[in-house]
Amino acid sequence: MKNDELLLTDVFRAYYDARKHKRNTLNQLRFEMNLEENLVELYRDILEGRYRVGRSVCFIVNKPVKREIFAADFRDRVVHHLLYNYLSPVFEPVFIDDSYACRKGLGTLKGIERLEHHIRSCTKNFTLPAYVLKLDIQGYFMSINRNSLYCIIERYLVRHASRFDASVSTKGGFNLQLVLYLTREVVFNDPTCGCLVRGSRSDWNGLPPSKSLFHSATGCGLPIGNLTSQLFSNIYLNELDRFIKRTLGVKHYGRYVDDFFLVHPDKWFLLNAEEQIRAFLRDRLDLTLHPKKVYLQETTKGVAYLGAVVKPYRRYMIEKTLRRILQSLRDLNALAGRNRPLSTYKQQRLQAGVNSYIGFLKHFRTYHLRRSILRQSKLASTWHNNSDTMKLATLQ
Repeated sequence: MKNDELLLTDVFRAYYDARKHKRNTLNQLRFEMNLEENLVELYRDILEGRYRVGRSVCFIVNKPVKREIFAADFRDRVVHHLLYNYLSPVFEPVFIDDSYACRKGLGTLKGIERLEHHIRSCTKNFTLPAYVLKLDIQGYFMSINRNSLYCIIERYLVRHASRFDASVSTKGGFNLQLVLYLTREVVFNDPTCGCLVRGSRSDWNGLPPSKSLFHSATGCGLPIGNLTSQLFSNIYLNELDRFIKRTLGVKHYGRYVDDFFLVHPDKWFLLNAEEQIRAFLRDRLDLTLHPKKVYLQETTKGVAYLGAVVKPYRRYMIEKTLRRILQSLRDLNALAGRNRPLSTYKQQRLQAGVNSYIGFLKHFRTYHLRRSILRQSKLASTWHNNSDTMKLATLQ
């Protein structure tokens, strides 16, 4: 009985997590029309082993890059958050510090900063020569073997089950059999079966087959867009992280999703490491290095990573990333330039958007660019009329 009550509490908590940033979507509003009834029904389906993943909506997005997205039904999103709340506290301590994607307090900026840190450390602050090897996995999400993924998760959970109190829910542990049941349902679900396709077939023109679940091998692929897919991708490549750090003994290493780097003073060591990594991915994880995304170069020549270029004593934003940010600022500028007055709420949202972009630019050599943006645009009046300390920090 106690476990049942804790599960119901967890389902409600997962619902509140799932609705963040999803308010007023049709899917979410439909679910909330009979909120308590739907949550209790979901709880009973999970408790009695009747839960099955529903139909997804598939569509194409073109920005920042062209991708195939599978959007889960809101009911399934609740389950994704429930499973994430169970698994994330268990696996988070297992991940290496230099795994940056989809983790609290980390991200692309942290990845850029850590690359610079590793280069400085390996070169004794740019006084010694060193090399950077950058690698990428071809069609990563579409190539993940679901059975291998589940075996990795199950093996770890069963091996360390004694650490968890099965009578306690997300406040300290979880019911092992319940978590394994939900993991099986989510991992082995094929979102292409019975999915609702939004848009036309022409939307898929230009999308490589390696980027589509419709072309994935049987039993392979995770849908981009699911919260659980982000966590599962880190769990899957944690095997690679441990191999590189422990077996190869690479000290200066970092990974963002499937984009990773190694820094070392010996070029031949990195070339040998590349072959060992290639074999490990092929034999253990059924993955392949992208043949056109293998870069080996001296650190002094500048290293492009996650939208930035790290050079000795400075870092710049690559032109493609800068163009995208400037376009977003132009869109905000157009909104600020409308004749209709903006409500206080919209002004605050507008200022938050400007602060976000300019705050990001602050981490690169862009001082004059930031001043130019705020001096020349119609955003300036809105920005200056909403004074706060964060605004001042962006120009320092």
